[in-house]
Amino acid sequence: MPGEALGFVDLSGQDPVFPSSFAVGTAAQATIAAAALAACEIGHLRGCGRQRVAVDMLHAAAECTGWFSVDGRVPEPWDRFSGLYRCADGFVRIHCNFAHHRDGALKLMGLDPGTAKRADADRAMLGWKALDYEEASARAGLVATALRSFDEWDATPQGRAVAGQPLFTIERIGDAPVLPLPALATSLRPLEGVHVLELTRILAGPVGGRALAAYGADVMLVNSPHLPNIEAIADTSRGKRSAHVDLRSGPGRSTFTQLLQGAHVMVQGYRPGGLQALGFGAHEAAALRPGLVYVSLTAYGAQGPWASRRGFDSLLQTAMGFNHAEGQAAGDGKPRPMPMQILDEATGHLVALGAAAALCRQQQKGGSWHVQVSLAQTAQWLRGLRRVEGGLQCPRPDIKPFLESSASGFGELLAVRPSAQLARTPAAFTQSSVPPGYSPPHW
Repeated sequence: MPGEALGFVDLSGQDPVFPSSFAVGTAAQATIAAAALAACEIGHLRGCGRQRVAVDMLHAAAECTGWFSVDGRVPEPWDRFSGLYRCADGFVRIHCNFAHHRDGALKLMGLDPGTAKRADADRAMLGWKALDYEEASARAGLVATALRSFDEWDATPQGRAVAGQPLFTIERIGDAPVLPLPALATSLRPLEGVHVLELTRILAGPVGGRALAAYGADVMLVNSPHLPNIEAIADTSRGKRSAHVDLRSGPGRSTFTQLLQGAHVMVQGYRPGGLQALGFGAHEAAALRPGLVYVSLTAYGAQGPWASRRGFDSLLQTAMGFNHAEGQAAGDGKPRPMPMQILDEATGHLVALGAAAALCRQQQKGGSWHVQVSLAQTAQWLRGLRRVEGGLQCPRPDIKPFLESSASGFGELLAVRPSAQLARTPAAFTQSSVPPGYSPPHW
């Protein structure tokens, strides 16, 4: 990306803005500003002058809390069985927000999902060694990780694999002509007219699609009618259309192919190989739509023995050493999470950055492009930022000044407005958040 664009960004504030020994404010601000600046470069390529982008650190961090309410109710973010468990020789964090993950975790403990209480699970986990439960969960397709220190993580094969990777990658995967975008009036947001297909479910991918929508993209969230979602979909669906398409069926694949052939960008966050098995991996999709920008989001990256493992922000914080390090910084050694799911949120904005950067390349050079991002690579980058001395003593701030209310298909939605301030064409959500399947599956 052109270095002169950096002269158009204004960053205010400094860490700590939330209680953490990690530079979570810097991570939020930098990824949000970079994504917004890259989107504005698309506008510049389309004939508009550059515009200033301003991001305040406190506002950016508030946006990355993912806080929202619907009709005055703040959803409970965690299932009662999710969380950190003491084991025979350490700790394990289990993610149970989906019912099938919860039931599988309880069965692995030897408990009946229909009758078990959290106290039963606490007792059962004392009979497990942490790494044994982690490995058994992985074999069963469940989601749990043992607590590690940074040194312990660095000594694992996956830790070494992640350490050798860049923050994200952009690779040309095929030849194609430039897919011309329509000329852009200076009054329009920079991504107006860009069609984005989003096949994601948990926070990072939906955050990326929401950012692209805020900067003007026509984003269609495509959900499978048979898969569950989390309540955060009410917040992360702002600015998007939301359609149901079943890729397991012939008619569904035909419908999706038609959508793909009208798309400029496709973002997917399913387990590695999942969409490829259905005929819509990166190379397959680029063959159907030459010139496509395809963004793949994974938990642990594309390399190493954990590349195919499922994972969520809270689990990576535990496995990669962040929970342990926060406890050490607090002085009591008690493992504790960072104050927001910053790996999800920052990775989401890196999804938007990568998509916009690759789209710039497509507009200038043609070709089909594959962007790969992961929570683990984002975590490695965050770890490399300076630690914040005394950061845990920072009081949790009031985020009310950053909230905005809107009608939605879920009810009255109160959520954090975009923190990236575009001087000429403000970031905004012009479509209300709607439930999955509300929108017809066509552009």
